Amino acid sequence: MGKANKTRKFAAVKRMINPKDARLSVNAKSKDIKRSKDSAEGKKVVSKVNQVNIREMEKQKVGLFFEHNTQLGPPYHVLIDTNFINFSIQHKMDVFKSLMECLLAKAIPCITDCVIAELEKMGHRYRLALKLTKDPRFKRLACAHKGTYADDCLVDRVK
Repeated sequence: MGKANKTRKFAAVKRMINPKDARLSVNAKSKDIKRSKDSAEGKKVVSKVNQVNIREMEKQKVGLFFEHNTQLGPPYHVLIDTNFINFSIQHKMDVFKSLMECLLAKAIPCITDCVIAELEKMGHRYRLALKLTKDPRFKRLACAHKGTYADDCLVDRVK
């Protein structure tokens, strides 16, 4: 008869970190920081040659781009993808109201012909999304390129 393989039970043996692991060793930067803390407490400092100066950086303004580019302003024209329409239907959110709440200004949703073609290809399961895009409040953008891949179309429009 053969010898049966003994398997260790799950979590029966605790795993330990090797004492020579690099994560446990103290590197030069942490020594310099420790020395600078010791000097603040009144202890002797071995050397002040490699001290690390810790400075705080001031935060950048969030709306800096809009301060210099005055061409961007309400009403915003927002390009909408098929996924955006599908998620708004799944979460039962009104597209127009949600865009106004998000941007805090009037927003005009724009849909390209490629997005509508993509919704038509998806079949009868997405007929509600297709019906939503026929709303006259959506701005229709004509596409003159070859193919109906909506993602490439939207990227080209943004560029």
